[in-house]
Amino acid sequence: MAASPAVTTLCENSNEVFLDVAKLLLTYADNILRNPNEEKYRSIRIGNPTFSTKLLPIKGAVECLFEMGFEEAETHLVFPKSASVDQLRLIRESLAAERDQRLHGGQSAQPAAQPLAATASASTSASTSTSASAPQSSAASSQPVTSPPAQPSSLENSMSFFVTLQSNFQHVMMYESAELQQKALSHIPHLQLSSAAELKLKEVTEVDSECKLGREDFLVLELLRWFKQDFFSWVDCLPCSRCGGKTKNNGSLSPSTDDLRWGAQRVENHYCQSCQLSTRFPRYNNPEKLLETRRGRCGEWANCFTLCCRAMGLEARYIWDSTDHVWTEIYSTSQRRWLHCDSCENTCDKPLLYEAGWGKKLAYILAFSKDQVVDVTWRYSFKHPEVLSRRTKVQEAWLLHTINGLNASRQQSLTPDRKKELTEQLLVELVEFISPKEPKAGELGGRNSGSMAWRLARGETKGADTVAQAPGYVFTPTEKEKSDRLLHVRYNAAKDQYCRVSSNSDVTESWDQCVWKKESVFRKMENDWKMVYISRTEGSSMGKISWRFDLAPAGVMIKSVSIMAKSQTFHSGKVCWHLQAGQITTEFSGDGRMQSFQTLGGSSEFLVIAELSGGEGDSSWQHSQLFRQSLDETEETSFEILVHLQDA
Repeated sequence: MAASPAVTTLCENSNEVFLDVAKLLLTYADNILRNPNEEKYRSIRIGNPTFSTKLLPIKGAVECLFEMGFEEAETHLVFPKSASVDQLRLIRESLAAERDQRLHGGQSAQPAAQPLAATASASTSASTSTSASAPQSSAASSQPVTSPPAQPSSLENSMSFFVTLQSNFQHVMMYESAELQQKALSHIPHLQLSSAAELKLKEVTEVDSECKLGREDFLVLELLRWFKQDFFSWVDCLPCSRCGGKTKNNGSLSPSTDDLRWGAQRVENHYCQSCQLSTRFPRYNNPEKLLETRRGRCGEWANCFTLCCRAMGLEARYIWDSTDHVWTEIYSTSQRRWLHCDSCENTCDKPLLYEAGWGKKLAYILAFSKDQVVDVTWRYSFKHPEVLSRRTKVQEAWLLHTINGLNASRQQSLTPDRKKELTEQLLVELVEFISPKEPKAGELGGRNSGSMAWRLARGETKGADTVAQAPGYVFTPTEKEKSDRLLHVRYNAAKDQYCRVSSNSDVTESWDQCVWKKESVFRKMENDWKMVYISRTEGSSMGKISWRFDLAPAGVMIKSVSIMAKSQTFHSGKVCWHLQAGQITTEFSGDGRMQSFQTLGGSSEFLVIAELSGGEGDSSWQHSQLFRQSLDETEETSFEILVHLQDA
């Protein structure tokens, strides 16, 4: 009988160690098979001395439990009712067959066992994973590691960390199911997204013939936009299922058999104070179920989005952050690097967002794919010494060797070419990790997903205060605009795109990428109403946004300026627009009409400023809006500026 990868790994231990571990594993399996309805046999406490001393340190032991079907809960490994008993029986029979052969077949003892934390396969060098006090790689070695690194001071910490590693590494294999990928693909408008990506690529290459981006780079952006705007929805608290009123999270409820079947070990109680009804919110961990529910918080978003990426043929991995966030990375073959992708925020390639924008105190960030685990913490930080001071849960050497051991086990069946490819990818990553970094304008904003109360509770609104002081984008005439005597800019809220009309239709994605300064504003999408607009952040009394134009570097001046801006207010909400050039400030309306200003003639610099205020009640932040527009109105202009130029 062909053994499983986990059983094969376990067989590498000495005869004595294998027989001891196999006896325990067979006991776990037989208890479940003989007593399928007894809950006590379906869980193993992580802190149990038998587990921590006889299974956890032995390579292949915990892997066998995961292959049997055990899953990680908060303090236990649990065999859910949804798990396959046939799979459990298959691993059990593999173990039993190997055990019988060793007991009765006279097999000689293997070399003494090493803890998993200290193992590295001869066929897979330490250079295929990394985790250390500073970004580093280890040279390839044809010899096994002979002495384990010092263990962490807390065995409980190392056990907990190891189970997290194992659980995530096992979970991402779900994304590789051809059947599940096909199911995900049936929900994705893949032909439409691919066509849009091709069109964007064509538009960019027509302007820049040396563009290094590929079709898949634009496909990633289209997939992110679709997932955020059309497919998945955020849940703070569900509306009451009886009266539709607001609910509050009031602790946990017991998961049902069906909840457990789909990996929901935790069920939130969203309690309605009006009609006293509890609405259940199971936190599903199975991406197949999430394709149906299409809602949740960052865990559900990243889980389902990573599956969608794999279904679209993208090389993707699931990113786990020890400070309680998860997202996705996608490999760009054209750029030869991994791209940060946060589906909750519809954000791509802004890795410093969490540290610089949200104010997170990062420690451990790990990437999980079908082929490997990689410590990618250093991609997401420009404050490496601070991060290193917080990495105290486990010792760096322990983490490095543990990751190497996991990778060696997973990569046994890979071809030499694939192993070489993984190593080359990692070498590029290592250079990125140690390169100096500074936050970009798009990485300075606070978190957008979730209610203000939820973001405040998590301390992830820092950027909303600091970004007002950070200078941003400046519109300066290009050579063609200078030649045409016209700088012409349009913004479309539905596309979330700026277009430089008079400069070969140069396009910039995202509303904040061409903003000079912003304070307490964000882009709001109402998926139910299919509307989009820019408004104040929830809980703020005033919001402000500005765009800056500077003609001096091009050696020209303003002849005249024409502006069209759309804004809308509700109740007592207010939007004030004004044009500022030096000491001169001119107010204008945001009623959608084009308005011309001759008074700026002779100036070389000006600002367009919008201030949002007023409103009533808890929703006051929504009562003053810029660029409100239907998501279907992709050809309509929300904001337009024409600057007619003259020689200085």
